[in-house]
Amino acid sequence: MPVLNCIADFAPEMTEWRRHLHQHPELSFACHKTAAFVAGKLREFGVDEIHEGIAETGIVAIIEGQGEGPTIGLRADMDALPIAEETGAEHASTVPGVMHACGHDGHTTMLLGAAKYLAETRRFTGRVALIFQPAEEEGGGGEVMVREGILDRFGIGAVYALHNTPQVPLGRFVTTPGPIMAAVDTVRVDLTGKGGHGAYPHDCVDPIPAAIGMISALQTIASRNVNPLDEVVVSITQVHAGTASNIIPETAWFMATVRTFRDEVRMQVKRRFEEIVAGHAAAYGVTAEIDYDLGYPATVNEPGKTVFAADVAREVAGEAGVDAEAGREMGAEDFSYLLEKRPGCYLFLGQGQGAGLHHPAYDFNDEAAPFGATFFARLVERAQPL
Repeated sequence: MPVLNCIADFAPEMTEWRRHLHQHPELSFACHKTAAFVAGKLREFGVDEIHEGIAETGIVAIIEGQGEGPTIGLRADMDALPIAEETGAEHASTVPGVMHACGHDGHTTMLLGAAKYLAETRRFTGRVALIFQPAEEEGGGGEVMVREGILDRFGIGAVYALHNTPQVPLGRFVTTPGPIMAAVDTVRVDLTGKGGHGAYPHDCVDPIPAAIGMISALQTIASRNVNPLDEVVVSITQVHAGTASNIIPETAWFMATVRTFRDEVRMQVKRRFEEIVAGHAAAYGVTAEIDYDLGYPATVNEPGKTVFAADVAREVAGEAGVDAEAGREMGAEDFSYLLEKRPGCYLFLGQGQGAGLHHPAYDFNDEAAPFGATFFARLVERAQPL
C-alpha cells in the first residue's frame, strides 16, 4: 500500500501548512506562533485533547481510538535555526537570520497530516499522543518534556519519530536497530598563562604551545585509548588566542565536540580528555579550566520496535524502499531522551536531491510529507488494530 488516498487528497493543504511554517520560523523554546498554528489545526481536525505550554511551547494532543488499548506517542520537532536563508523561494523565511534549515517545518506538517487522518478515521484502539516539541536544535526540549512528565501523564507506552534526510531517494525509509545517532558532548578549555612582549618569551608563560600540545594529544583518545571497534569522534572546533603579532597572550581557549555511542566509552573519553588537559597544563606551566558539558545521549532504537517500524515503512515505500540495517550517524538528536524511557524507533525519510541539512539553501521537499504522514498513520493502525 503506497500513500493513503485520503492523505494524498489533502497533500496540497499540507504543502500550504509547511510553507506557512517555513515563512515564520522560531528558535529553541520560543515557538509561540508555531505552537498556536499547530493548536489551531488540531482543533479544526477535532482531536480530543490539546495540552499546551509543555516545555514552554510544546504540545501534546490526544486522539481517542475505538475501544480500550495502549497509547502510542508520535513526535515532531518544531524549532528552526539561526541561519540566513538563501533558497530564493517564494515561501522563504520572513524572519531575518532565522530559517527552517533542518526540515522541522516538514516534520510538524507530517504529524499534522497524520493527525487529520487519524482524527477522521479512528481505525485503531487505545489512544495516540501527538508530541509537538520545541528546542531540538538547542536546549533539549525533548528532555524537558520528559522531565515534565508527559510519558507518565499521558500513559505513553512507545514512541516514534521521523527525520527527513537529503540525498536519499524520495520516500525511502532508513533506520537501524540499536544506536542510530550518537551522544554529543561539548567541551571548553580555558588556559591562563602569563602574557608579555613577543620579543621576550622567557619572561612569559605562553598558553599557545600548551593549547597546541593539548589539541594534538587529544587526537590520541580515538586512535590509542578507545577500542577501534567503538566509533568515537573528538573534533576541535574552535581555537582562540592573541590580539597582535608582538604580544604573547595571557589566555587562550578552545572548544571540542565529542561523539560516542556507548556510555562506558563516553565516560572513558571524558576521563582521558580531562587527564590530558591536566597533564599538559602542568607540563607547560599554565592553569586550565574545563567545562565538560554532557549533552544529548545516544539515540538508541529498541530492536523489536525497529523491526515493526520497518515493516510498516515497507507498506508505504515497498521492500526496496526501506533500509532497516543502515549505518549509524554521528549526529545527535534529543528524541534520545524519550527512547531512554520508552521503547520505540527513530527513522530517516528520504527527500531526494537538494542542499544538505543546516545549509542556507536547504528546503524541505513537500513531496515527502504524504509519505511521512502515511507512515505515522499506518504505524498507529498496525500497532493498535481494531
